[in-house]
Amino acid sequence: MEVVFFNSINISLPFQKIYTRMGFVKGKTSLSDKQKNNIENYIEEAKEALSLRGCALRLDNLDIKPPVIKSKDVIFKSISLSKALEGAEEMLIMGATAGGRICDYIEEDCRKGEVSRSVVFDAVASESVDSALDWIMDYFSYQLRRENKRFFPRRFSAGYGDFNLGSQKIIYDILKMDKIGVTINENFVLLPEKSVTAIIGISKADYG
Repeated sequence: MEVVFFNSINISLPFQKIYTRMGFVKGKTSLSDKQKNNIENYIEEAKEALSLRGCALRLDNLDIKPPVIKSKDVIFKSISLSKALEGAEEMLIMGATAGGRICDYIEEDCRKGEVSRSVVFDAVASESVDSALDWIMDYFSYQLRRENKRFFPRRFSAGYGDFNLGSQKIIYDILKMDKIGVTINENFVLLPEKSVTAIIGISKADYG
C-alpha cells in the first residue's frame, strides 16, 4: 500500500475542546460579552490561518513480539506500543499539520506580548490538528467497514511511554511528510510546531 496524501483537510472547529484547552470549564467559567466576542473573533482569525494537511499509510501483516513490532521493512521497538497494538492485524500510521502560517502568528504574538490572541491561536491549532487525525481516520473507516474491519479505540504517538521520540523519524520518513510541508529537526521534533503523528491498530470487526 502507498502513502495517501491529503492536501486540504476541512474540519468543523471543535469549539468545546478549544475552550477546554484554554482552561475554561463549561458551566463554571464565566465570560463577559466582550471577552466572549474577543475570543470568538480570535478563533475565526485562527481558522483563516489554518492550512490542515495530512498523510497516512496502512501497514498489514503485523508481527508483534514485544517489544518489537514489524511490518515488512518497518520496525518499531516499544513495550507500550506492543500493548496498544495487541491483537491488531494492521496499523494505520498518520501525520497531520496545521501549517506554518498559524505557527508564525503564534510566535509573532508571543514576541509582541499579545498573550490573549496567542493562547487562542495555540488552542485552535492544537485541537484542529488533532481533529485532522480524526478526519483521516474517518476517511479510512468506510474502507474498513467494507472489509469488515475496525480501528482500535485509541491511537498512540511517539514520545508516550517507552515509544521514544526517535521513532518519530521513522514515521516521518515512511509517510514522506516533507510532501505536506513538514520537516524534522535533530531532536526529532516536527516543524511547523503544530504537526503530529500517530499510530492506531486495525483488526477484524466483532459484531457478535
